[in-house]
Amino acid sequence: MDIEIRVSGMTCAHCVQSVTSELMQISDIEHVAIDLSTGTVAISANGAVDQSEIVAAIAEAGYSVVK
Repeated sequence: MDIEIRVSGMTCAHCVQSVTSELMQISDIEHVAIDLSTGTVAISANGAVDQSEIVAAIAEAGYSVVK
């Protein structure tokens, strides 16, 4: 399962690390790739991942999903 979302507020490598770290704690997520210039977060998962878990993990890192 591949998911692509946009996240607001990320400006540096530390931001990328924080978001990646939080997302990788969700079971079934295998890989996270972040394009800092666009705020795009590409997530690869081995199975279904609840979108609310992703939003909560990003919020825990201090950022928000652009809807």
